Amino acid sequence: MTSTGLDNIRMQVMWNRLISVVEEQALTLIRTAFSTSVREAGDLSAGIFDRQGRMVAQAVTGTPGHVNAMAESVLHFLNEIPSDQIFEGDCYVTNDPWKGTGHLHDITMVAPSHLDGKLVGFFACTAHVVDIGGRGFGADGKSVYEEGIQIPIMKFVERGEVNQNLIHILRVNVRQPNQLVGDFYSLAACNEVGHRRLVDMMRESGLTDIEDLAEFIFARSRQATLDKINQLPRGSFENDLTIDGYDEPLYLATKLTISEDNVHADFSGTSPISRWGINVPLVYTKAYSGYGLKCAIAPEVPNNTASLAPFTVSAPEGCILNAVRPAPVALRHITGHMLPDLVMGALDKSDPGKMPAEGAGSIWNLHISARPVAGTKGRHAEVLMFNSGGSGARAELDGLNATAFPSGVMTMPIEATEHTGPIVVWRKELRPGSGGAGRQRGGLGQIIEIGALDGHEFDFSAMFDRIQYPPRGRNGGANGQNGAVYLNDGTKMRAKGWQFVPSGKRIVLELPGGGGNGDPTARSNDALKRDLAGDYLDEVEIREAYDRSPDEF
Repeated sequence: MTSTGLDNIRMQVMWNRLISVVEEQALTLIRTAFSTSVREAGDLSAGIFDRQGRMVAQAVTGTPGHVNAMAESVLHFLNEIPSDQIFEGDCYVTNDPWKGTGHLHDITMVAPSHLDGKLVGFFACTAHVVDIGGRGFGADGKSVYEEGIQIPIMKFVERGEVNQNLIHILRVNVRQPNQLVGDFYSLAACNEVGHRRLVDMMRESGLTDIEDLAEFIFARSRQATLDKINQLPRGSFENDLTIDGYDEPLYLATKLTISEDNVHADFSGTSPISRWGINVPLVYTKAYSGYGLKCAIAPEVPNNTASLAPFTVSAPEGCILNAVRPAPVALRHITGHMLPDLVMGALDKSDPGKMPAEGAGSIWNLHISARPVAGTKGRHAEVLMFNSGGSGARAELDGLNATAFPSGVMTMPIEATEHTGPIVVWRKELRPGSGGAGRQRGGLGQIIEIGALDGHEFDFSAMFDRIQYPPRGRNGGANGQNGAVYLNDGTKMRAKGWQFVPSGKRIVLELPGGGGNGDPTARSNDALKRDLAGDYLDEVEIREAYDRSPDEF
């Protein structure tokens, strides 16, 4: 074998080793985090960057909104912190929505990594915290100033010394200060572990920097991505999507242009900024539209600066997908999570028959602020839950049930949720019949019923969509079922905004199902038999949606 061949093998081994480094970095954050959103749901990201701030490798553990946005946010840190102020033992922080990952609840930390006194790169991580002050996690703010405390890019640690002034400011601005401060230390520890493992790897391999390794990774990642793009038809393809919005529907539009070395999504024609907190900073629009395109075109290529570069985005300033300061953006995920369905719908027009149907899209977050009824004793707590509807049916497979696509955020175990605050999850089960009919059936949503412990009441922030506009089927498949939210006495609740649930009442969430794919009459009897046996469908639904009698199978 030639020396070049041996060098390539060595580089590939070190690339794999680097991915192991960032995976351990992410797992450190999961093991040490205080917030259930990180510890139980994995709402985080971790990665390593070269000296220029280019993402070399990211942990598989994490969410696209964090990882892809973080790929851009590290450059903001390098622009604002002079090179002569970067010291060993430093750690920098921000939650700026326009320089981080889109809203104040995400804390991004960046730390330099030195070997023998020489800067070799940076580690970065992001985590969603349960509370950042202000109105709380919800859509009700009229500007970003109401949504919580803003932390500009600054030093959390300098030469190993924690900025105690920042800690004091944080403590007096949030409802659960120990939890937030604990998460800050967890994020710093996450980067420190990444740094230590990188130093071990470099010493073991005899490296003095990671520049050659980074160039090896970038060259192969970019070429592999371009090879996939070159298999697509050239041209421009359009798609649009209407979702619930807050008090009026939102219209999302894209024009996808495929060229030899680029796929560009232009969101001109999209609805303007909302007066409610469902607006999306451009960094988050880039993150999720790029993710949707990469999933569809080059899913097997590792995520880094080079593999993301061929996917570009533009959106007119002032539209809801390019909201500028001081627009409220707390629930930017509700709109942003719809972008993969939007761009994949355009891709389907370029190469029909390969894209999945639309799914539930945005996760159904539920933030509960529980307290004892006035005049009684009990627990106060802030509880955050992530819940998922069904994904759209794929070209050759059914949709996935209660699965968080595109966010990838896991659902917290019921036991962990109930331990966090004085609530009881009375019911959490799949929602039969909610998946759209098709040759491939849409994934099922779920039904969740939650109440407070005796002597307690709670406010909740609703963050739900696909209630007025269900996920659409594809290629003749039926739409998935709409979502719904109401109290157990039948009282209908709003899909967004803070609302009150009195003691003794429960809130019921019916999450939407994914759209079906293909002609329902082409679904096999064996598949329908499995649906019936698993209580995914009943006999009436089989007759009505599939024009089939269970007696046939």
